[in-house]
Amino acid sequence: MRISYNWLKNYVAYDGQPEALSVLLTDCGLEVESLEKYETVRGGLKGVVTGKVLSCKPHPNADKLTLTLVEVCGNKALPIVCGAPNVSEGQKVLVALVGTLLYTDKGPFPIKKTKIRGEVSEGMICAEDELGLGDSHEGIMVLPDDVPVGMAAADYFNLTRDWIFEIGLTPNRIDAASHTGVARDVAAVINHQQGKKKLAVLWPDVSGFRPDNTDVQVPVTIQDPDACPRYSSLTISNITVKESPGWLKDKLKAIGLKPINNVVDVTNFVLHELGQPLHAFDLAGVNGNKVIVKKSPKGTVFETLDEEKLQLTGHDLMVCNEAEPMCMGGIFGGIRPGVTETTRAIFLESACFNPLTIRRSAKHHGLKTDASFRFERGSDPEMTVFALKRAAMLIREVAGGTISSDVHDVYPKRIRPAELEISYHRVRTLIGKDIPAGEIQSILEDLDFEIVASTDATLTIRVPTYRVDVTREADVVEEVLRIYGYNKIDIPGKMHASIVISPKPDKELLQNTVSDMLSARGFNEIMNNSLTKAAYYEGHGFDARRSVPIQNPLSQDLNVMRQTLLFGGLESIAYNQNRKIQDMKLYEFGNAYEKIPGKNHSEPLAAYRECMLLALFITGKRQPESWHEPGSELDFFDLKNTVYAVLRRLGIHERMVRAVRIHPSERFSYGTDLFVEEKHLARMGLLSKGLMRLADIRDEVFYATMEWDTLIQIAGEKQLVYREVPRFPEIRRDLALLLDASVPFSEIEQIAYQTEKKILKEVNLFDVYQDEKLGQNKKSYAVSFVFQDENKTLTDKEVDKIMDKLTRACTQKLGAVIR
Repeated sequence: MRISYNWLKNYVAYDGQPEALSVLLTDCGLEVESLEKYETVRGGLKGVVTGKVLSCKPHPNADKLTLTLVEVCGNKALPIVCGAPNVSEGQKVLVALVGTLLYTDKGPFPIKKTKIRGEVSEGMICAEDELGLGDSHEGIMVLPDDVPVGMAAADYFNLTRDWIFEIGLTPNRIDAASHTGVARDVAAVINHQQGKKKLAVLWPDVSGFRPDNTDVQVPVTIQDPDACPRYSSLTISNITVKESPGWLKDKLKAIGLKPINNVVDVTNFVLHELGQPLHAFDLAGVNGNKVIVKKSPKGTVFETLDEEKLQLTGHDLMVCNEAEPMCMGGIFGGIRPGVTETTRAIFLESACFNPLTIRRSAKHHGLKTDASFRFERGSDPEMTVFALKRAAMLIREVAGGTISSDVHDVYPKRIRPAELEISYHRVRTLIGKDIPAGEIQSILEDLDFEIVASTDATLTIRVPTYRVDVTREADVVEEVLRIYGYNKIDIPGKMHASIVISPKPDKELLQNTVSDMLSARGFNEIMNNSLTKAAYYEGHGFDARRSVPIQNPLSQDLNVMRQTLLFGGLESIAYNQNRKIQDMKLYEFGNAYEKIPGKNHSEPLAAYRECMLLALFITGKRQPESWHEPGSELDFFDLKNTVYAVLRRLGIHERMVRAVRIHPSERFSYGTDLFVEEKHLARMGLLSKGLMRLADIRDEVFYATMEWDTLIQIAGEKQLVYREVPRFPEIRRDLALLLDASVPFSEIEQIAYQTEKKILKEVNLFDVYQDEKLGQNKKSYAVSFVFQDENKTLTDKEVDKIMDKLTRACTQKLGAVIR
């Protein structure tokens, strides 16, 4: 939310610096995320002054250029080459001096001393588009003859200089979503700091509101008072819709709003002044001369102001004329009764709508406006008439016309302010400091809380209707604390804690351990949104029925919970590749969610499954390009090595793991599943080209997904055991095996450990050879076997005997031929 410093000072007599106000606002709960200097014209016309053209003569080397001598200040005259056709002697003009930086649509433009076709030029005589004062480039700007020479252009045009606060408004503080709302907090804080009631909010004066006549009355009917508790309105006739005056346009531009016309600009002005959304209808579009606030039937077509056609749900609250909907109440206007230059009379609305109704419709239709932002969080039912009068008086001021009706206020059931009782003891307990009762009362009064009753121990207050977030004692305590000052609360000198026995294994510790290991291996951690798009799970081996939908999604790209970490990782890779980062090793810990289709459960949550996963992604080159090392691409075995490193770090040895090759699918071109007994640990492989096209990724991506909950369970069953370094040496034997091309190394490894379980410590594949000379669909594996006995030194005879057993086993079970 943007707040203008100049605008804010209209409602509170604050004379401090913007930087100090920024600190004050942040300390009272309105966090200032940025403070920017604002100028009506970018650059503030710094370095631009008024001048007088003393002489003009043709450029000797260019037909369309003129040599001028321009007086700028103190009888100082500058030679300037000018290309404008309308320059002439005696004119008062605007001159950009050397060193000035002008801002144009094409970017910043510095003014330098230069030579143009051989003639010196020490500045520039400016056109309005070059200064940002307009769009014309037909010639230089010519000023009136009485303008003094040497006057700063910023002073001549009386440019607005302002400071803009960008406030990160929390959802509960909708009362501060306006300049008067912020002014209320400023006054309360300063009054508390100074210890006296010096400041009060300076509300705009509407005491002079009077209808000029009552010739145009438009009755209003509310058919759903729960959805619309209050609806105030009036009519204004004989107006002239045109461009807004400068002061109004400057106010809106300062906070980032684009001026439209004087009527619409007034409604936007009042919205940001008082926090009350308004809507103006062209009275000619109010068919039947009556307004009905109701929920239109399901399937009704409503065309919005930006010409988008929406199908209503039957729960959308509409402001209708006798024939059709004119506006989606509190959200968006319709195209037909909108205010245009041909409008001569308006129907002006100021209403209070139910937050749940507005939020449901806004989210369903994907509409987000300044009005819906405020109504979704709760508006003040007591502000509708005041804001309506304020807007009517301003419209009459800037658009002329007459107020042609009384205020028509439909308020079926008055909303009563809530009353709360608070305990002084409870206030001091929650805050952690003894604040005097009188100081507590003073703070609450500055925030418009009415003191109903007071005793030595308790205080009964009446909550203002605009504070929809204050519903309990703790909310009142928070209000006291933020005005009293968070920084005034002492930090205790000691802390009390209890010893808690944590379950084993420690999930967070193991996750941090694996994260540290992966980061040390060159991986970067990513964190993606748990919400994703349903379209990802329509194919690619996923079951769309298992997606967990969001009832009120923020957008169609965030309408389901993720079933996997795959697509978030691919989005991260695509994002980085689009920014010229090609080599990546990424990992992510995160939850995945599934709905179990076709089952009825007595417990609603039993129909859903949530599990923790670890995802690994690698793509690109193994190391950066270097003159002494040729770049090699990351491959499946780099991914496999990392997966097995994670398993080892969790105490899961390779010998426990069973690998099963997976067939090509919509998701993987090839890959492997890993199991411990029947428990699935991981799936890893090369992602399919179809997925790469979907994610708009050009390079190969290798991906592994690991069942973290299962890994933690198995790791918890293992115990870390220390043993001494072996005293007896290892013995290695190599074996060359001719095998069918379809036989994986994992089968050799499995047979070896089954054949010799005591002293075989390691089996390693150190060479693979394929050639037509070996035979069709044949390959040669060079395998090493490492033996070690922890109690004695092995003899060659013992090792040879074991190697014979291994040779026979490979021959019989795999059809291997010893080379």
